[in-house]
Amino acid sequence: MLTDSPTRGPLDGYVVADLSRALAGPHAGMMLADLGARVIKVETPGTGDDTRSWGPPFAGPEDDQQSTYFLSCNRNKESISLDLKSEDGAAVLRDLVRRADVLVENFRPGVLDRLGFSPAQLHELNPRLVILSISGFGHDGPEATRSGYDQIVQGEAGLMSLTGSSPADPQRVGVPIADLLSGMYGAFGLLAALLERERTGKGQVVRTSLLAAVVGVHAFQGTRHTVAGEVPAAQGNHHPSIAPYGLFSCRDGKIQISVGSEKLWVAFAAAFGIDTSRPEFAGNAERVRNREAVIAAVEEAFAGFDAEPLLEKLRAEGIPAGKVRTLDEVYAWEQVRSQGLMIDVEHPVLGEVTLPGPPLRFFEADAGTETTHRSHTAPPLLNQHGDGVRRWLAGREGEQS
Repeated sequence: MLTDSPTRGPLDGYVVADLSRALAGPHAGMMLADLGARVIKVETPGTGDDTRSWGPPFAGPEDDQQSTYFLSCNRNKESISLDLKSEDGAAVLRDLVRRADVLVENFRPGVLDRLGFSPAQLHELNPRLVILSISGFGHDGPEATRSGYDQIVQGEAGLMSLTGSSPADPQRVGVPIADLLSGMYGAFGLLAALLERERTGKGQVVRTSLLAAVVGVHAFQGTRHTVAGEVPAAQGNHHPSIAPYGLFSCRDGKIQISVGSEKLWVAFAAAFGIDTSRPEFAGNAERVRNREAVIAAVEEAFAGFDAEPLLEKLRAEGIPAGKVRTLDEVYAWEQVRSQGLMIDVEHPVLGEVTLPGPPLRFFEADAGTETTHRSHTAPPLLNQHGDGVRRWLAGREGEQS
């Protein structure tokens, strides 16, 4: 079980100016906030981050509805409203840049330059500043100026061609995976830049894009094309290079198995009476080429089982297997709770709410004591911390509003 920990996180003391909106940049900023950084979210006066209006679903009273989308990517942050086209807003941002270690932005290339905050101008204010800049299709090249929206990039970067029941049925991933991956790659890159700053004393610009993030996770599907010359296509819920590995029917539903080695295949086939002497089952390559015959043999073996007894038998035989859970089942699952993947925070409008929690945990190597940062705050209301941030920048942090 998790125990209370006094740690404030490995990024305690670092300050992040988060100028981003929607999901890619805010997800990167939230990752830093989860690790203990002070993340100050700069938002447009009146409307704030675009995702504040994305819904339904919303939660809270009719006159103060809160977007559950916004709640998903802005925990542990402060909020200040600044009109960057005004002298006051620009002046406050300049003060914030001077105090910050990191600036995160995902404007279209050139927008911050026109506002007077190009990378060169930002580094004049603070040579140690690390800038994370996330775009849709990259900051240069023939299509750099295109707006990047997750589903469009999932299609353009080939992911939808790999996802679905068949090549005629392209499907997007069920979460905005291009946004999330670009935020994760961005956070990884800026942490590397912060480490390099320890050696050089200078910050630098880290750039990634939704396009780069998706291409970066093509993995074996990418080398199927670049090395083997194949053009991979969607083929449903079965692995393109391993068989049997995927979703299979049984008497009252479906379960998943992963038979990832010949040793597992022999054990699996013996447990379920599958004839391994058939030439199409001789090795993994043969089983992949004859996948439909493998699926038919497995589902014939499973036809007499209900899902739960089948999963118990698979576990007893040492075969990796699992069910397909709905999200309510996931969040009720004790294993999820045991990993700290749900957190309770006090929201100014909604009261106590439960959010999906950070996916990282930290431990002392010698004693094994957990040092995970778990002092979490709710996603902020628009400009909730504006006065406090202004006082801090002016050196009057102790004053009351």
